[in-house]
Amino acid sequence: MEIISVVFLSIIVFAAGFLLAFWVRSKLTAGKIRAAEDEAHNIVEKAEKEAKTVLKEAKLHAKDKLYQMKLEFENETKEIRTELKSREKRLTQKEENIDRKLEQLEHRDARAVKKERELIQKEESVQDQEAKYQALIEKQKLLLERISGFTADEAKDLLIKAMESEARYEAAKLIKRIENESREQADRKAKKIIASAIQRYSGDYVAEKTVSVVNLPSDDMKGRIIGREGRNIRALEAATGVDLIIDDTPEAVILSGFNPVRREVARLSLERLINDGRIHPARIEETVKRVSQEMDVEIRETGEQAAFDLGVHGIHLELIQHLGRLKFRTSYGQNVLSHSLEVGFLCGIMAAELGLNVKQAKRVGLLHDIGKAVDHEVEGPHALIGAKLAKKYGEPPRVVHAISAHHEDTPPTSVLAVLLQAADTLSGARPGARRETLESYVKRLEELERIAESFTGVSKSYAIQAGRELRIIAESETVSDAEAVLLSRDVAKRIEESLSYPGQIKVTVIRETRAVEFAK
Repeated sequence: MEIISVVFLSIIVFAAGFLLAFWVRSKLTAGKIRAAEDEAHNIVEKAEKEAKTVLKEAKLHAKDKLYQMKLEFENETKEIRTELKSREKRLTQKEENIDRKLEQLEHRDARAVKKERELIQKEESVQDQEAKYQALIEKQKLLLERISGFTADEAKDLLIKAMESEARYEAAKLIKRIENESREQADRKAKKIIASAIQRYSGDYVAEKTVSVVNLPSDDMKGRIIGREGRNIRALEAATGVDLIIDDTPEAVILSGFNPVRREVARLSLERLINDGRIHPARIEETVKRVSQEMDVEIRETGEQAAFDLGVHGIHLELIQHLGRLKFRTSYGQNVLSHSLEVGFLCGIMAAELGLNVKQAKRVGLLHDIGKAVDHEVEGPHALIGAKLAKKYGEPPRVVHAISAHHEDTPPTSVLAVLLQAADTLSGARPGARRETLESYVKRLEELERIAESFTGVSKSYAIQAGRELRIIAESETVSDAEAVLLSRDVAKRIEESLSYPGQIKVTVIRETRAVEFAK
């Protein structure tokens, strides 16, 4: 029972504690709720106050913004009104100006109409005057025809001739002035180039000729050369293709042949036979064959050396062979190979001065007379023959054209062709370079003077400077200063058409007027 009582008492105590705890908790919760409600009420009141403040500030800001926009609108409206007033004022001024211009145009139209009527009246008056003057001109023309004895057509012809003469005179003066100006500039440049070329090419020149006489140790050698019944001389002529002339010339045999290479082979063969002493047909044939072989080698080596000296490469072997043959060819006493080398050097130097292709210029200069190596075998000018050879053996078209044009057989159309002409003339025309027989020399001088004296107004002419200059004394009463220019050109042109000569010929016309009076 005691245990039950204790348990029951414990339950009662536990229940009383639980109820007490529940009551205390309820009190605490109610206090918190009231505090939270008070705090929420305070927060709401504070938020309402802040909202009213914000609303009031927003209204104030909106009013301020509205006021600013109103001020800006009023300012813009004021500016627009001012600009509109200004435009209105300018438009008013323009209308006034247009009105004034319209008034001026109306006045001008009125004046123009008035002037037009005046011009019509004046035109009618001028036409009347023109008709009167035309009638007077016709009367004067008839009167002049009766007085002068010329018709209008005849007078017109005389006038045309007079005008032609005057125009010719003016043209001559113009030609003279242009020639002087062009000559000054061209001569200055040409002299500079040519002088530079001559200074840089310092090669010596000695006039050479093909030797055609073989000296003998004694006249007894002539009989051994002829041989029994002439068999030795016939064998030598047959082997070399050269004629042997044995005459009364002491201790000498003359070799006659058109081919210079064959003549040189004959000369060397005969000298070896004379030195050897054994002269008979078999020995002659053997010697000529050996000398011919040696000559072929020498010709090839000579051509190769010439090309090497000029620095020209890639020449065909046949052209090298022809080039070597030029060593045994002369032109007016000038060795053709030496001349070709000199022209090659001059072409190269002048091409360098002009900014042209130096190697091609040297090539043209070296090969320009290649036709002279075979011109005794082929008909035609050596320039055209050389051009055909160059073309046949693969030379460039510019080189072929320059070779064909260096003596005007083909019109020159390139700077290289003209340059070759200048170098060729420079090499052959300088004093001592070439020589000619006295008979042809004198004949050329006489022909020069005859051509000059065939022109009207020439009193005397003189060929000077070894035929390289022709001076003409003109009659001052017949030839004027301007006509003297035309006379020099006409004479030079006639010389070019009529004569063949090396280099160039200078034609100088001299005209002077002398006034003589005696004081008594």
